[in-house]
Amino acid sequence: MIDHGQMLSVLARADAARLKTFAETLIADLGEIEVRHSRTGLVMLPMRDTAGGTAFHLGEVLMSEAHISAGAVEGYGMRRGRDLEAAMAMALVDLAVAKGVALAECHSFCAQEAASQAREDHDNLRRIEATRVDMETF
Repeated sequence: MIDHGQMLSVLARADAARLKTFAETLIADLGEIEVRHSRTGLVMLPMRDTAGGTAFHLGEVLMSEAHISAGAVEGYGMRRGRDLEAAMAMALVDLAVAKGVALAECHSFCAQEAASQAREDHDNLRRIEATRVDMETF
């Protein structure tokens, strides 16, 4: 089982179509849901200079954010891009876990998405490694 921070990281990168489809299955069991806010905006992307160790802002990233609640329990979602539905779906899964609704299904979904992301990351790193140039050979 993954912790809350890991779950949010997985959901933030989850496939939008699969996330939305899964979140739809949770709505009926969550009760009355209040949307606190749903918005898009720019967020500064911080980076650290590896040579000097100083922090700087690389630029801005467009993000979608959703904050919902059911009673005193809150759910949160923030994803890259302008897909507010995907951010809302992420918040629904977070709310379901916080309320203890469909925990097994939520953890299973997150585990499947984490495995998919790990495969994608591995494939990307293999493609990047193939372009590496060994400067010692020049």
